[in-house]
Amino acid sequence: MLREKLIGLRRRYKRLLQLSVDIVLIWLALWLAFVVRLGTDELVHPLGEHLWLFLVAPLISIPLFIRMGMYRAVLRYMGNEALLTILKAVTLSTLLLALAIYWYRDSPVVIPRSLVINYWWLSVVLLGGLRLVMRQYFLGDWYSLTALPFVKHENGLPKVVIYGAGSAGNQLVAALRMGKAMEPVAFIDDDETIVNRVIAGLMVYKSSRIKALIAETDAQEILLAMPSVSRARRREILDYLEQFPLQVRSVPGFMDLASGKVQVDDLQEVDIADLLGRDAVPPMQALFERCIADQVVMVTGAGGSIGSELCRQIIGLKPKSLILFEHSEFNLYSIHAELQDRIERESLPVVLIPILGSIRNSIRLAEVMRTWKVNTVYHAAAYKHVPLVEHNIAEGVLNNVMGTLNTAQAAIRTGVQNFVLISTDKAVRPTNVMGSTKRLAEMVLQALSQEPGPVLMGDTSGAHQVNRTRFTMVRFGNVLGSSGSVIPRFREQIRQGGPVTVTHPKITRYFMTIPEAAQLVIQAGSMGQGGDVFVLDMGQPVKILDLAEKMIHLSGLSVRNGKSPKGDIAIEFTGLRPGEKLYEELLIGDNVAVTEHPMIMRANEDCLSWEELQAGLEKLVAAVEREDFNGVRQLLRELVDGYRPEGEIVDWIHLHKKREV
Repeated sequence: MLREKLIGLRRRYKRLLQLSVDIVLIWLALWLAFVVRLGTDELVHPLGEHLWLFLVAPLISIPLFIRMGMYRAVLRYMGNEALLTILKAVTLSTLLLALAIYWYRDSPVVIPRSLVINYWWLSVVLLGGLRLVMRQYFLGDWYSLTALPFVKHENGLPKVVIYGAGSAGNQLVAALRMGKAMEPVAFIDDDETIVNRVIAGLMVYKSSRIKALIAETDAQEILLAMPSVSRARRREILDYLEQFPLQVRSVPGFMDLASGKVQVDDLQEVDIADLLGRDAVPPMQALFERCIADQVVMVTGAGGSIGSELCRQIIGLKPKSLILFEHSEFNLYSIHAELQDRIERESLPVVLIPILGSIRNSIRLAEVMRTWKVNTVYHAAAYKHVPLVEHNIAEGVLNNVMGTLNTAQAAIRTGVQNFVLISTDKAVRPTNVMGSTKRLAEMVLQALSQEPGPVLMGDTSGAHQVNRTRFTMVRFGNVLGSSGSVIPRFREQIRQGGPVTVTHPKITRYFMTIPEAAQLVIQAGSMGQGGDVFVLDMGQPVKILDLAEKMIHLSGLSVRNGKSPKGDIAIEFTGLRPGEKLYEELLIGDNVAVTEHPMIMRANEDCLSWEELQAGLEKLVAAVEREDFNGVRQLLRELVDGYRPEGEIVDWIHLHKKREV
């Protein structure tokens, strides 16, 4: 086909072809300018008296067109900027031609002054018009009526409505027309000044007329093109759209667009954070940088959900070095490759040090901290999945409790200045092993903070170790998109046609985005005096059933239940899993104090002395080594205030031995 042959030409041949066509168009515009002015072509002599003018016109115009970049634009992707360039180039070349006519007084014939005006508008129409026609031809839809309002035609593409007729919406329309995967059929906008007007060939509807819009356009999806509006406003819009049988997707956020991570046509499922309606508070820069800028920082569990986001935030604050300490080889490889690419792309002055290691290995931890003279440790390594830890009690205790103890004692031995523990709301009055071990990890740091010269556990010499480390704990709820989160599971279940599984109709959880949680963790870690337990403001708890229903509705589907037996997706309740609570809390007591940051509170929690806690930890480790899980549960009850396990012990080894007996 001719189109494919033209597209396949080498770039220099394409430019030569464009240049040749433009010379012909310049001659045609000049000839037509005479005809329009004189009313006949008999008085025009391109090869006679007017030859000099037909030679001068392209000699003036073509070099100017080249200089202004008219031949650098790719025709099939040409936008408004290219048309503006054509207008500027033609205007300037016409002015120069007018000067040439004025200077050449020896012309044998009189050249009408209005010729220049005619030449200008004819050149704009011919040069610009041909490029517009060729753009549509190369895109393959030069004959389509897509750009004409109120004209219905069927092309088999899914019909979509763009919510937001601003710059992002217009870019999205252009991208969709170019990509030919969807057909934009209308805009929705709340700006009264543009409602009922036509933008980019599409009618703009008010949000109150969505039902009429669906009837008139047969729309199947709504694409949100409002990357800069607040989450509160997005939640209002999503709550309103939930009633309509349309799938809702969105253009990525403003910061992702600005940073170049994604393009405007990279559509995605509705961000669950938008359903929460929660706007992140910008970080307080002094707090944000205090423990990181120009320092050596170490993150344990660097490849996990929270650990990896901490690393992303940290490298932007320009530490001297960042040590990625991770037990999983694949996770370490992934986060190291991602961060290294960003460092090279943004020319960041950060040295990345990927270290394979386990927090169960105290010697390895101390070697790393001593070798690189670590200033700040963010301890994110932990087992966090409640049912899995409930089935693997020994690993939960050894990793969450003893791993934290090993990391903290290594920090004291090597003189680390700042140590921040990533904790969880499940540590408050826990009903499961994971929550109780995380609370015990908090208690380890609280006890060590009270001792200026503790005798460290496992030190047979009995020597007192000088403690120069400032320990801080940060407690928060679930993070959206983390490993084990319900959100990806719900999406996959909806994609497969259901059912969507929820453990209990009344179960609630606190939610926060991973980037917001990481930012607040860094800031809270900078505020501690030693032994502080900080609690992040998680907003209002979210009912998981409501979340599941909203995700179904915003996928353009309906919930199948007793009221709607013909709905698309059923919701099934599977029952609470081992150790799972109906709701979570962030505070053990009511004694809480505000801090300089509006989203961070300081909790005042009771704790044990280091001597008393150390004795309890020794008994706990001994019970784990004996695989005495009844003893482990009893010791956790004694050590952790509020630990009230529900149900029988479900550790796999314990259950297997019980069956054998």
